Amino acid sequence: MSLEPMLRRLDRIAGGRAADHRVEPSTDPQVRRAFTVIAWLLVVCFLLGIATVVTGVVLLAVGAEVTIAVWMRCLVVLGISTTLFYFLWRARAGWYWAYRRLQLFSRIFPVIALVLAAIPGLYPLWVITEQIVFALILIGVSDYLQTDYMRAAFPKPAGREPGTEA
Repeated sequence: MSLEPMLRRLDRIAGGRAADHRVEPSTDPQVRRAFTVIAWLLVVCFLLGIATVVTGVVLLAVGAEVTIAVWMRCLVVLGISTTLFYFLWRARAGWYWAYRRLQLFSRIFPVIALVLAAIPGLYPLWVITEQIVFALILIGVSDYLQTDYMRAAFPKPAGREPGTEA
């Protein structure tokens, strides 16, 4: 049984109007290398999320207070990392929408993380540190996605007339 039909349904939800635009996967070694580096950066984000959850559990076990804001942040980091892996996987297969989602989220999530880290008293220092590291890693992802060779590998779909969306 092929998973592709199920994934295409998910792609339509995540991809919106550009869900059907696919480019030929690039054979450019720079693009392949960028995708590899991005994958490793996302692995680090995921491991950072796991470490944050483990730290929260250990602190809770020794009687320290771990607030709901900390637990929510732990889950958000893991959720974001997982979502970005899906986008990366689909972008590697040539799906334009997935490349654009990677670009968008790697720009927005660092800003959100840094703003939340700057709110006095919201998080303990260890979570603030995690937020800053998470933001820096995603800024690195964004830098790779903004290179000329990556943008050239994912040309915009031809413009559509308003009201003609399928």
